[in-house]
Amino acid sequence: MTALAPALQAFFTDRLALQRQASGHTIAAYRDALKMLIVFAAQRAGKAPSRLDIADLDAQTVGAFLNHLETGRGNSVRTRNARLAAIHSLFQYAAVRHPEHAADIQRVLAIPPKRYDKALITYLTENEITVLLAAPDLTTWTGRRDQALLVLACQTGLRATELTSLAIGDIHLGAGAHVSCLGKGRKHRITPLTPGTVTVLRSWRGSTGCPPTRCSSPAAAPRSAVIPWNGGSPSTQRSPRRRARRCRRRRYRPIPCVIMWTAGLCGRKRDLRW
Repeated sequence: MTALAPALQAFFTDRLALQRQASGHTIAAYRDALKMLIVFAAQRAGKAPSRLDIADLDAQTVGAFLNHLETGRGNSVRTRNARLAAIHSLFQYAAVRHPEHAADIQRVLAIPPKRYDKALITYLTENEITVLLAAPDLTTWTGRRDQALLVLACQTGLRATELTSLAIGDIHLGAGAHVSCLGKGRKHRITPLTPGTVTVLRSWRGSTGCPPTRCSSPAAAPRSAVIPWNGGSPSTQRSPRRRARRCRRRRYRPIPCVIMWTAGLCGRKRDLRW
């Protein structure tokens, strides 16, 4: 048995799952990155993946793999750097367990992330936010829901996943009104709410949170979704993005597309295109 196989297994079961307590998404992303690296290295060395050793994953092979991601697979520099971060994490773990490969491991760890141009993210003006919040039709249930979603997003700046996972019990509208959120990286955030946001949320919370024919009032279920979507179920990450885009298409084309980013409703480049 080569040194690579037990190092890989221990990296996922011991390092990520037990020591770091990484999320399932992180483990899956690292798994996919290392799987592609092993397949590439096996083809490059002419060996079966089970016969690869740490020496087969030298700096030249890793560098060729990173170039293959950009040229062969068409990945962006950001994706390339994410794959490299997974490789660095594996080799940092292997450096302690296999010091006999220290030279090869050090050369891989010395590969730097690639620099790239970052887009400047600005913010909405007060007039632009006012126009956006006036878009939903408040005579309908969906319009009141969309207004609550947009008001909460614009004031707190929550990410889309954080916004859609909020429960009724996370919103505190009494003295010291605030919203409690367990967000990315398992970080707990407390964001104060302005009187205007409290008024909108109190009106939404006091009304039926989803169509009466589909579910009961959300006030009766502290863990039910603040922004229900399909028949009272929590909205998905894509749902608020679609609603914000729809509001802008209807009446407010002068609003810049950066609304999706500043309101925490955009996570990919194609979401910025209206």
